[in-house]
Amino acid sequence: MREGAVQCGYCTPGMVMAAEGLLRRNPDPSEAEIRQAIAGNICRCTGYVAIIRAIAATAASRRAAPC
Repeated sequence: MREGAVQCGYCTPGMVMAAEGLLRRNPDPSEAEIRQAIAGNICRCTGYVAIIRAIAATAASRRAAPC
């Protein structure tokens, strides 16, 4: 939500699942890897920029404060 990645909510469940799967496999993904991970999800609201930024920010915060 901080990155403005959530709009209508239609794609959110798929984006969250794809992002979580990616971050579990790769805690430091490149933008290209993020784009590839979410490629199967269609968003009609954000244009993907905010979603990619949100996934990258989540990855960074998880690396900074591991569980």
